[in-house]
Amino acid sequence: MNELSEQKVSADSAEIDSADLVMGAGENQFLTFVLDDEEYAVDILRVQEIRGWESVTRIPNTPNYIRGVLNLRGAIVPIIDLRMRFNLSQIEYGVTTVIVVLKVMSEDGNSSRTMGIVVDGVSEVYSVPENSLRDAPDFGTKVKTEFIKGLATIDDKMVIILNIDMMLNSDELAVVDSVSENINA
Repeated sequence: MNELSEQKVSADSAEIDSADLVMGAGENQFLTFVLDDEEYAVDILRVQEIRGWESVTRIPNTPNYIRGVLNLRGAIVPIIDLRMRFNLSQIEYGVTTVIVVLKVMSEDGNSSRTMGIVVDGVSEVYSVPENSLRDAPDFGTKVKTEFIKGLATIDDKMVIILNIDMMLNSDELAVVDSVSENINA
């Protein structure tokens, strides 16, 4: 699957097969998605699948951006609404709303877990040359850029590349991990 569009994603799940992805030397491939008319990207090798929105089981006493958990072929997967995580306005989920299931590495890099993010819709898969990636800008101490891995200009638009490991490993997600472990036990 080399190209995804908002119109093509339905309630069916789309598997991402890394064998279908061909990268040139010095290139990275990113899945881009939309949140509030801005385009964001994650490393395509971290994407396990894309699923149409489906209701999740809410976990009490968790931050509002943690929508709940989803049973994905026997594994309990925490689902994070990125609009709410980024303090964007909330919208009604529609036909293009999807859950992107990601493999997230632990802070020490020794283990991984599966998590899902809710986004407005997926866009494309882009190959980006290594030399066209730019560091996240420094806004000083008032604006946190810890979740931004870098920026890339793709087809005359700026795309924000997210550091999913940092974004989805924060302390407040530890409560979801403990709940998931208790459910899986």
